[in-house]
Formats: sequence, C-alpha cells, structure tokens
Amino acid sequence: MLRALTGFTISPMNTPMHLPQATAPAKAKAKATDTIASQPVRTTSSPSPRVLYRDRRIVVIDKPAGLSTLADRQDDFSLWSLLPELLGARPYLVHRLDKGTSGVMLIALDVRTQSELTRAFGARRVRKFYLAQTVGVPGSGLPGRATRSIDLPLRPGRKSRFRVAGNRADIVAGAHGWALSTGTAEIGAPTRPAALAGSDVAKSHPEGNPGGNLEGHPSLTHVRVLAAAPDQNRALVLCAPVTGRTHQIRVHLAWIGHALVGDTLYGQPASALQQADRLMLHCHRLVVPGWGSFACPPDAGWLDGLS
Repeated sequence: MLRALTGFTISPMNTPMHLPQATAPAKAKAKATDTIASQPVRTTSSPSPRVLYRDRRIVVIDKPAGLSTLADRQDDFSLWSLLPELLGARPYLVHRLDKGTSGVMLIALDVRTQSELTRAFGARRVRKFYLAQTVGVPGSGLPGRATRSIDLPLRPGRKSRFRVAGNRADIVAGAHGWALSTGTAEIGAPTRPAALAGSDVAKSHPEGNPGGNLEGHPSLTHVRVLAAAPDQNRALVLCAPVTGRTHQIRVHLAWIGHALVGDTLYGQPASALQQADRLMLHCHRLVVPGWGSFACPPDAGWLDGLS
C-alpha cells in the first residue's frame, strides 16, 4: 500500500520538492482561494479551476481534468470561457494543458507578461514536472539509473495523433533510457546524427540521441519511477519534459510500451489495465524564473490504482 500523496516528497533530478505547497518569492503576496463556486457552469458536474496564486501580473491555477484550455470544434465550453469572470480580468495565454490533464497552469494578466513568459517557455527556462500513472513499469528490466530519458523525435500522425518520427522496431533501450537506433552496436549509447549534434536536446542530454528521421522534432522527456503496484501492472512515474511538443509525455510513454492509464488515444482502450475515469496525467509543479515554484497535488484517490 502506498503512502498518501499528501506530504510525499519527490526529488526530480536530485532537487528536493514537497508537493503540498506552492511557493512564491517573498516580495509577492500570494492569494489562495477555495474552488470558485460562482463560475458560469454548463452543468452541476462541470469542473471548476482553483486559484493557487495571484499577483498583478500572473495567476496560477489548478486546472481540473476534463476541461479544455480553449474552445474546440466539439465544445465551446472551456477554461477560457470561465476565466474572465473568475479573475475579473482578461487572461492572456502562455501555455496549455490537454483537456484530460489536470494541474498547475500559468496565466498572464497583461501582454508584456505574456510575451516574457512565452519566451521563457520557448527557451525552456520554465521547469515542468508531471505525475503519471502508466501501464507496467517503465525501465523495469534496465540496469542502473533511477532517472532515464526518452529521447525520441516526434511528428504529426493520423487523426489528430502524434507519433515518433521513426519505426517502433528501431527504438532501443539501455541504461540511459530510450532512443532511436542509428546502427551502433552498443544499446544505450547510440551515435548522434551530426545534423543534431549542436541542438538544444543534444546539449541538455549528452548521452542520448534525438535520432532517426530528421523530419521529426527533437523531443526529450526525463522519467523516474516513484512507485509501482505490487503486481507491477501499474506505476507512478515522475516526468520532466525538456521540450514541449503536443502530447509529448503521452506519445513517449506509449511508444516505449507503457501508455498512460486512461489514455484512450494512445493506449489500448479495451485493456482492463488501461481503465480509469480520467487520463492519469497531472502537472504538479512549475518552476518559473522570477516567480518561484508553484505546486499542487493531484486529487484524493489518485493513487488508488497503485495499492
């Protein structure tokens, strides 16, 4: 039986972190509120965002699962339709979370701050940490290393999906993680294509390999298994995406054989192990230059499938 997540300490990349708290620099005064009940809602079951922090330039919220960031062709009800009344101000988009993903989301309150934060995300200066439940235990048969890297380029696929820019059979696993094979005999230390040798991914992950099809976008996710069910059928995984590709964590884990629980797009919906009421992916921490660290634990019962 796993301990309750409240008070659970996670140390991504050797950096201690405590989930229950969201911290901000001393010069900024945080405003924490309960779930807003006065939002325009479509039904009584519609989820509502919760404000974690606010100052004159930004708002940090806990976005619930099942709420799209922006309106789409299927539904015009979205986070963005709720925010003006919730905030009493116009929101400015900085980044997005998938509809099924819950957790910490950053919103700007003016154009200048939006531009500043968008540049920070683009330059990969905002550190992002997610909790995920996977089918099976990633890397359970690999030697060494608690933290491994999924270093697989991504490109658009069919029907609004994304995929690895290479063949599944060419993905190799080693002590450092997963990458596309380039014909080297030693798995885990593949040869880096010369065209990508000076890329951002190459610099951030010197032992990995963006690999394969250069038409894909270099994509890198660090992963660490935090806990596993006794039967090894599910695991709690800490994910730190370095790049920010659409569906990156979901595609990376699915293509190494460990799709997210509840992911009907990239997993196997008919599998009993895949079943969940929601996509089991939660952004629990953002570290934002100039502001500090903002964290929020997932909902109660989120770990039930791992006990």
